[in-house]
Amino acid sequence: MKQAGAIPQTEVLESSSSNNRIQVVFNRPVSVKQLNTLPEIVRTTSSSNLTSVFEELESLIGLHEAKKTIYEIYALIKMNKARERHGLKIEKQVFHMVFKGNPGTGKTTIARLFGKIFKEMGVLTKGHLTEVERADLVGEFIGHTAQKTRDLVKKAMGGILFIDEAYSLARGGEKDFGKEAVDCLTKCLEDFGNDFVCIIAGYNDEIDTFLELNPGLPSRFPVHINFSDYEVDELMEIANVMAKNKEYRISPEASEKLRRRLLTVTSDPFHVNFSNARYVRNNIEKAIRVQAVRLLKIPDPTRDDLMNLKSEDFSI
Repeated sequence: MKQAGAIPQTEVLESSSSNNRIQVVFNRPVSVKQLNTLPEIVRTTSSSNLTSVFEELESLIGLHEAKKTIYEIYALIKMNKARERHGLKIEKQVFHMVFKGNPGTGKTTIARLFGKIFKEMGVLTKGHLTEVERADLVGEFIGHTAQKTRDLVKKAMGGILFIDEAYSLARGGEKDFGKEAVDCLTKCLEDFGNDFVCIIAGYNDEIDTFLELNPGLPSRFPVHINFSDYEVDELMEIANVMAKNKEYRISPEASEKLRRRLLTVTSDPFHVNFSNARYVRNNIEKAIRVQAVRLLKIPDPTRDDLMNLKSEDFSI
């Protein structure tokens, strides 16, 4: 049986003996590596600039649904270009998105990567990220909000407008200027929807409430990505990466202490809106401050002293 991807080779040798027998030698097939995973396939079909973006994506811990969606959109854009070359019908794609999840789950990071990918693939001209919140959109008097919103949309042209905690625009009721911002944004999506990508982000239930503010909103955001909370093992991996990037290392005892703390917090039913990687970062930054105070007592700390975060540095 032939192996998939293998090239069988044979060699015929004529014997020099008197009976003139022919000897056939079967050489071992040359194996060709098969591309099995979607990331591998994508990297072999993308430009060098895109490959570096996808490598950055794969270096991120977790974020499985977001990664899958990014690869799907990449494949869709690439196949649409192929259809266009063959004269086949293509529909104009809208990539406005809804990111749902707790804080610290990588929503802003993924939004920034989308900007880079869309720029490299010609969907956006700039690919920059304009990150805003309620205070940036809502004005203090009638008409001010619409102007602020239009100005921010103009700033985001050619890139991504990322509205964090978008549900906050729904607070305050009918007379609140937040609704004016939503109405203005809805019109901008209609008028300039192909010139920028709008991503709204926030908690699951609150985002659903936000989308109900204007009947035209839900249909304008066809891509929804859920950002799940990290598992404890993933959070520990994130902690070690954060420490390494700052040229620190977490001792085994400190690592165990941090793990126990994470297990307690993530399993607490009364702890809502866990901040995930942000929680880990805050704990590491606090540990670094505690370590600094501890090392003040040492006249000449060594390199190991300066790098090592001990259990006592992760105070409760």
